[in-house]
Amino acid sequence: MKKIKIYLDSSVLSHLFADDSPERKLITEELFNVINTETHYEFFISDIVINEISKTPDFHLREKLLNAAKNYNIRILDYKESVDEVKSLAMKYLLHGALPPSSVDDSLHVAIVTIYGIDILLSWNYKHLANINRERRFHLINFNEGYNYPIRITNPMEVINEG
Repeated sequence: MKKIKIYLDSSVLSHLFADDSPERKLITEELFNVINTETHYEFFISDIVINEISKTPDFHLREKLLNAAKNYNIRILDYKESVDEVKSLAMKYLLHGALPPSSVDDSLHVAIVTIYGIDILLSWNYKHLANINRERRFHLINFNEGYNYPIRITNPMEVINEG
């Protein structure tokens, strides 16, 4: 059976330690239990996630986030061979209004997921990613650019309820 590929953006990792959002923190902790126990999923992040985490001003939190990325069954996707393709598609999302111009990292996450045929992008970012209207815009741009693999952008709750 083909494993379901899931990409985590940095908002998912950050909610492992989000004491100001206890419900999301609990759901994220459940997701990380799934990451370590389920065998029908394959989890990914990219260096973009690592770079976003590295900008966390609180040193102790930054270290906890970086360790979480290392200590769970999450692969770092190496997209060096496709970096130009990723950047080009991400730019199209910005140019065609799928995301605001300031959301470069979010556009890169979606481009990576699209180009590598990852099934699901998980995010707690409802404004820019886990949003059906945004997802439809990404699908339209992807289709126009020749990427016909349907991606799903949702929140961690849908994966833990599935597992």
